[in-house]
Amino acid sequence: MGDPGAPFAGANQGAPFPSRILVITGPTAIGKTRVAAELARLVPLEIVSADSGQAYRYLNIGTAKPDPVAREAVPYHGLDVVLPTERWSAGRFAEEARRWIADIAARGRLPVVVGGTGFWLRALFEGLFVEPALDPVRRRRLREALERLGGDAVARWAARLDPGFAGGGSQRATRAVELALLAGRPLSELQRAAPPAPPPRWLAPWYAVLRLPRPELARRIGARTEAMLAAGLVDEVQRLLAANVPADAPGFELVGYREVVEHLAHRLEEGRLAEAIAASTRHYAKRQETWLRHQLRGPVEWFDAAAEPGALAQGVLARYRAAAS
Repeated sequence: MGDPGAPFAGANQGAPFPSRILVITGPTAIGKTRVAAELARLVPLEIVSADSGQAYRYLNIGTAKPDPVAREAVPYHGLDVVLPTERWSAGRFAEEARRWIADIAARGRLPVVVGGTGFWLRALFEGLFVEPALDPVRRRRLREALERLGGDAVARWAARLDPGFAGGGSQRATRAVELALLAGRPLSELQRAAPPAPPPRWLAPWYAVLRLPRPELARRIGARTEAMLAAGLVDEVQRLLAANVPADAPGFELVGYREVVEHLAHRLEEGRLAEAIAASTRHYAKRQETWLRHQLRGPVEWFDAAAEPGALAQGVLARYRAAAS
């Protein structure tokens, strides 16, 4: 890409554009999108979504994807990238996101990464190692067996086979088991032996992490779950199933969608649906919080998400400018 500082050459001529990339992150349902929308009232920016669920086309309600009005007000990148039947990997995201960030900065606008998918953030700002080639037939058979086991069991196997496994969702657990069994070495060991190539020097993050006491976050999760169901989450899934999206499609592995699929298959009673989704979301949020506390590398500032979104956006911007300019 030429001069490592080139993507920000135009942007840095104006005071609102420090050299580091602003990242607004935090657990699900904490209000990242609202803060980013308020920030857009203060500076000209474009948003790169680091939410793995929002990359899926047609999965709108259960991923809390910004609505058309919000997307008209602020340019977004990383939404509606793949079909629910496809996988949007962290490596593909990182490659595209780096291009989006450079293009945004070249237009003289502030690139802001927004999302809580930790592995996506790591891939973007730290890179990923290139895993060894695996036999496709054995990999397919193993993946089918792991799908029958279920996510919790796969995560337990991943922790047994790889002492360095730090969690990160069903896809990462599956990958850890595959490499341990098919490559003969744990993922963490392979990563130490073949670290990823360093990202460009201009790709330096500054993390604004939103947080709340767990009871308040649980309350927000419950309220958002009820709102999603009222907005037609079940109908959204029914339409996709009727359009021949299989029940085991990658998009339906997301929290909320897998519970609705179970409900439509008569394996989960309607009266239990809201609590099942909320419980899964709370567990996911807890994993995100753990990851964000221990895995972020780079300047990190913590913000109380109980504040009004406009005031919170002003605080984020002020501290970002002070730290990154």
